[in-house]
Amino acid sequence: MPLQNIAPVNLAPLSLLIVDDEELARARLRALLSDIAGTLPTHVLGEAANGFAALEEFFRPQTTSFPDLVLADIHMPGMDGLELALHLARLPTPPAVIFTTAYDMHAVQAFELNVVDYLLKPVRAQRLLTALEKVRQRRLAVPAAAEVTQNALSALRQSLRGEGRRHLSCHERGRILLVPVAEVRYFRADLKYVTARTPEREYLLDESLSQLEAEFPETFLRLHRSALIAKSAFTGLERAHEEGDAFGWALVEGVPEKLPVSRRQWSILKAMLGRH
Repeated sequence: MPLQNIAPVNLAPLSLLIVDDEELARARLRALLSDIAGTLPTHVLGEAANGFAALEEFFRPQTTSFPDLVLADIHMPGMDGLELALHLARLPTPPAVIFTTAYDMHAVQAFELNVVDYLLKPVRAQRLLTALEKVRQRRLAVPAAAEVTQNALSALRQSLRGEGRRHLSCHERGRILLVPVAEVRYFRADLKYVTARTPEREYLLDESLSQLEAEFPETFLRLHRSALIAKSAFTGLERAHEEGDAFGWALVEGVPEKLPVSRRQWSILKAMLGRH
């Protein structure tokens, strides 16, 4: 059956990145893109086997522009498609995202995100063409590609696996730095930024403490309106000797700083220490 001609061929090709941990799946997408090239031309800038590798493709030294689109599988080792989409959404001009997956139970939730489409494997040429036309129309209408909202993506991640992210994004000197959540000792709010502290250094995040607390309730404890501490890094308490904002101080493994503890949280933390 001939493909429906829904797009003129005289427009610039859509540039894209294919992200899937299965080589055969990447090859199939390339073949489908070739099949529909006469109707909607594309230019594949590269391939990646997971989210980590995809971000490396974005920030290679020779990279001068980002792709219009990322075709990403959802379930991948290391960093899956959902986490990748969240990091890409933090770019000044994020690419459009189309999810490709063998699982259909979360399609409705995925459409609630501001992603362009959600394709079930095996992907069909006509279905791919329809999704790419959506990207084309968005590019013509608005220079900036569609963004994935962080709250919606976090909700979908929890519905898929009951987990939060494994990495946080930090923009620094034109690059995205990935901060492993497992290495964070505490989060501390200061004005409009939140600092994530690892044993090695601090990272500035464009996130809120309340959002981080809601996403990682099993990993981090609220100490104070301005601080969360990793449960695994909480080693002790000290009473504050002077009047001030802190009723006491929490000791943190691996870093010299002490964190403020509110009066409300003091008894909870003290009881926790007593159980260990």
